[in-house]
Amino acid sequence: MGKITNILQTAQQRAQELNLSYEGALSPQEAYEILQSAPGARLVDVRSRAECDWVGRVPGAVEIEWATYPGMQRNPNFMAQLEQSVDKESLVLFLCRTGQRSHAAAALATEAGYADCYNILEGFEGDKNAAGQRRDTNGWCAAGLPWQQG
Repeated sequence: MGKITNILQTAQQRAQELNLSYEGALSPQEAYEILQSAPGARLVDVRSRAECDWVGRVPGAVEIEWATYPGMQRNPNFMAQLEQSVDKESLVLFLCRTGQRSHAAAALATEAGYADCYNILEGFEGDKNAAGQRRDTNGWCAAGLPWQQG
């Protein structure tokens, strides 16, 4: 249990330094460690269905679109879908492509009464490299964490 506590404390310290409104910010590796070790921790992937289908998905993730494709209009049912799928007492880790939508989702969920919300920094695909491509600079895929083609 000590390792989980250390990871969460580091994530909470990042949140304070970054002035985040939610509990913490995790690297992809830290998030994976939490998912492997903390009973009841839930990964919520907020990418669009198209992204999950075309780019890939994380096995076992709860998929709730923050915005819908095409047009990337905000999903007005996001909180209702989250409340149907994930208990408010759960440790919730939010993931998107690069960490922006998941940041917004973690903030909204915290506002709605979820006490243990964490954003996964870098996201699934991470930042673009010099050639403008993702998945090899940082993020879930570049870290070699489990995912499968959509």
